[in-house]
Amino acid sequence: MESWKTTWRYVAGVLGCAVIGYFPFVQQRRVPLLGGVDLGFHELGHMLTYALSDVIAALMGSVFQVAVPLGLAAYFGLRRRDLMGAGLCLAWAGASAADVSVYIADAPFQRLPLIGGSHDWAYLLGPAALGNMNGAAGIAEVVKLVGAVFILAGIALCFLGPFRPITPVPFRSPIGRAERVREPRRWEEPETLMFGLPPEPPGR
Repeated sequence: MESWKTTWRYVAGVLGCAVIGYFPFVQQRRVPLLGGVDLGFHELGHMLTYALSDVIAALMGSVFQVAVPLGLAAYFGLRRRDLMGAGLCLAWAGASAADVSVYIADAPFQRLPLIGGSHDWAYLLGPAALGNMNGAAGIAEVVKLVGAVFILAGIALCFLGPFRPITPVPFRSPIGRAERVREPRRWEEPETLMFGLPPEPPGR
């Protein structure tokens, strides 16, 4: 078990995940600051796929704002072995998914204020794309459920952090494995070997 001196980090991580989940699932609103970051990644997803089809460009806004924190969670968890960082990013992805679910549910009504352009999910679920506007509520519930799972998974990672066994990392030399130097035979002269000349046989 890790030292109690570092356990507070994971306790703070659990509280952080709970606070992140509190805003979308209890107060039914975006997480302060993170909501603006989500919006930025949403618009970035549109920009990166603008040259593709209209359906993909409209979809990638919502996908991108969830995929970015998920990618960060994978980086912290798999690459850095930082469970607290991975847990907080998972909770962030969950809150972002909850935000997407609100956008999906609004498709039949289009009441949400937009910063510009058309309503992505009204277009995606409308007759020009999927033609399934009646399924907006069901899709929104599934996406919101996925968001809740992400937040619970983030809390679990932070909670299990102090109980993670410490695996020592083997030391690796920065210069790699040393090459074995061939020692000259008894009758070979080191100076002769340095210049690449053929060795002379021992005297007869």
